[in-house]
Amino acid sequence: MRRHVARRAPLEACGLLGGKNDQVEITLGVRNADRSPLRFRMEARAQWRAFRQIEDRGLELVGIYHSHPNGPAYPSPTDVAEAMYPVVQVVWWLEEGAKHSLSKWQARGFWIEGGRVSEVALQVINPE
Repeated sequence: MRRHVARRAPLEACGLLGGKNDQVEITLGVRNADRSPLRFRMEARAQWRAFRQIEDRGLELVGIYHSHPNGPAYPSPTDVAEAMYPVVQVVWWLEEGAKHSLSKWQARGFWIEGGRVSEVALQVINPE
């Protein structure tokens, strides 16, 4: 995820996380059809292919990620309004004043349901 969001900056990047039991086993970047630094909308055909890859591996959707290259480190009102899946939403952001280097990207996890946002802990078990 970190490499994907860093490569797409200064535009927002997005993608799907497949896995089991809330553990990510596959990360699939999906093209941002909006090509915007302020919002994302997954390109429909690429999103469908990513869902198929998840399903073909016997996995389920466990998360969605996207970046906020210019902050904030929290879901935007648009993110909250458009959250459709009951999965963890991972928001990546760049440390304030940092250049777009890979190591300066940070992530936070959120559960968005019924317009309410709750932060959830993210645990990295086996980083690449």
